[in-house]
Amino acid sequence: MVLTPRAPRFLPCGDAALTVEFAPGIEAAATALALALAADLEATPLPGLREALPTYRSLTLTYDPCVTGFAALRADLLGRIAALRPGAIAGPRHSIPVFYGGPACLDLACLAAEKGLTEEALIALHLGAGYRVAMIGFAPGFAYLSGLPAALATPRRAEVRQRVPEGALGIGGVQASVNSVAAPSAWSYIGQTPLRLFDATRARPCLLAPGDRLRLRRIGAAEFDALAERARRGEILFDPEERA
Repeated sequence: MVLTPRAPRFLPCGDAALTVEFAPGIEAAATALALALAADLEATPLPGLREALPTYRSLTLTYDPCVTGFAALRADLLGRIAALRPGAIAGPRHSIPVFYGGPACLDLACLAAEKGLTEEALIALHLGAGYRVAMIGFAPGFAYLSGLPAALATPRRAEVRQRVPEGALGIGGVQASVNSVAAPSAWSYIGQTPLRLFDATRARPCLLAPGDRLRLRRIGAAEFDALAERARRGEILFDPEERA
């Protein structure tokens, strides 16, 4: 990956958090830096650090203000950022089963028509990409994905649907996503995974994490139903450290 890093901005967030901003918008280089810094801090934590939350373009850190503060963290982080090697960070890979049909296949036909593609051609483009979980947000376990083919980028819809099913795979602008829970959305949806991205009863409630790499695997209705039933029984269906 060719990176074009710029001087990061350090933004105070109250007296117990700060944000390191690497870019003003969604950029692959900024995402790589945020994930690399989060991994570095997980491997070698700083005193007083509580949590590191990466996004497409930044990393927010929460800390114990009785142990450290904004100025001390900024000084430590500047040195770490200068030494980062983002291209060396490789998260676990997962194969995600996807059914391009059913109640979550809300926009496949109209999206294909808008793009001048057949439905099968659009599905092939969607399946053929490699995705990375850039961040978790909006709802518990909701996965924002980078890696969407440029040909599939689509503006958000003018109207918000009040309920999009759990597991729906969406497209919003240059972003892709996987819904973790049923929720309102103005994104376009073309398929659904039977995997449960969020389950509060699990030891690790969120199935995916920032930095994870995903490949999509097409399944039919029968396999979707069988996997969905297994997921309802609490099966995770893949090893969080699986290498595809």
